[in-house]
Amino acid sequence: MKRLIECVPNFSEGRDASKIDAIVAAMREVPGVYLLDRESDIDHNRSVVTIAGEPEPVAEAALRGVGKAAELIDLTKHSGAHPRMGATDVVPFIPVEGLAIEDCVALAKKVGREIWERYRIPVYFYESAAQRPERANLENIRKGQFEGLLGEVLKNPDRAPDIGNACLHPTAGATVVGARKFLVAYNINLNTSDVEIAKKIGKNIRFSNGGLRYVKAMGINLRARNLAQVSINMTDFEQTPLHRVFEMVKREAERYGVSIVGSEIVGLIPKRAIELTADFYLQLENFSPAQVFENRIEASLSGAAPTEGPGKLASLAQPFLDAVAEPTATPGGGSVAALAGAVGASLGQMVAGLSRKKKSQTGHVDQLSDALSGFQAASRALAEAIDRDSASFEQVMAAYKLPKETSEQEKLRDAAIQKALHGAAAVPLEVAQKATEVFERLGQLEPISASSMYSDIRVGRFMAAAAVRGALENVAINLESITDSAFAERLRSESASLAARVTESPVHAGR
Repeated sequence: MKRLIECVPNFSEGRDASKIDAIVAAMREVPGVYLLDRESDIDHNRSVVTIAGEPEPVAEAALRGVGKAAELIDLTKHSGAHPRMGATDVVPFIPVEGLAIEDCVALAKKVGREIWERYRIPVYFYESAAQRPERANLENIRKGQFEGLLGEVLKNPDRAPDIGNACLHPTAGATVVGARKFLVAYNINLNTSDVEIAKKIGKNIRFSNGGLRYVKAMGINLRARNLAQVSINMTDFEQTPLHRVFEMVKREAERYGVSIVGSEIVGLIPKRAIELTADFYLQLENFSPAQVFENRIEASLSGAAPTEGPGKLASLAQPFLDAVAEPTATPGGGSVAALAGAVGASLGQMVAGLSRKKKSQTGHVDQLSDALSGFQAASRALAEAIDRDSASFEQVMAAYKLPKETSEQEKLRDAAIQKALHGAAAVPLEVAQKATEVFERLGQLEPISASSMYSDIRVGRFMAAAAVRGALENVAINLESITDSAFAERLRSESASLAARVTESPVHAGR
């Protein structure tokens, strides 16, 4: 299986092109690394570089970029609108194909240690790689920026780095390394130079202040354009899509008598994010990603049937059915449970999408649009879990095959088995959690949907409930062999809670 990872290092230099050229050149020296994008901003005085490839080459390229940035960037002489604490400010790793977020966490930890060993630059870990709960949020780590942290790290143990001495590099500061899902950097410009308005809007829309989930935002002054900007990071564009952020900023701006003059994407954005936004604004009926020309071409060239669109439905389902029927351990019940949950979410997506087009449901359009986005995200997550479940069990089987001739080998084998079993229990638990959300969201959908689709909702709930119960069976069987009693007890408790939430019959009396 191909293993593909993305890395998006942010460098505190956006004005001197020769320095950025040198940093990028150092990264491109590593064979097998692909430069996907580079973008610099004068006002932010920051550059964002996107590279991709196999994990090991990408990690080495990121390390070389950090080293070259330390040579060329002096934070004591740096200023810009964007907060920063390092010459290389952040180095996030993002799984693309053949890897899980846990693999990116392990790679982040390895790169963090190497940054300290090679360059004596202290490192903090954030997002999924965070070693302290409060450090999952980059904003908490970067508080005070380079200048404030320079002195505080010497006297406040709570600000000490995760790796390295309790002092910053004198010119390169500290670097934050992490693992996360795909992030969309999205900036919205206002027709005012009053940065206080942008700051207020940023405060109102970010999740930490009670705003939109999966949104981080702040106000920035674009002096070169005499505009104020709401600078936004979207950490899950499917749960909180692009159009929802745009519309909320638009409404907030109107409160202050200003309007949006434009917006921009920094770096790259998944095609899926654009498809979701196009569907929302164009009010496309029965829109499918398979209708996108490039998607259909890609599916044809790869020899795969499109996931949606015209064709015999049985021919689309048969390959998976054949794979399950094979006399092999995978795909098994866990993958089937994930598929059931994905089907339930897809039915919810269909019902919400059709209902919001009907005149009888015009009073519920916003709720239906929100439900549609939620079902779309859940369907994709559960579909991805089909492979993740199989992969996690294959790791268990591989661990049991490790040699055990010596006591040391047996010890390593036992540790590998336990680690693999943890993963094999965690994946179906995630499936059960997501399928439970689908089950409950489908129940909330019925009162605002067209009555002609009640049966589809009920079938969706049956599928979601089956997904929960099937996934929990896989959790339970793996817990039988796990020796970590605290971990096992936590998963059993969570399993019981999820099972209780789907005991209600999906068929409502009186319908």
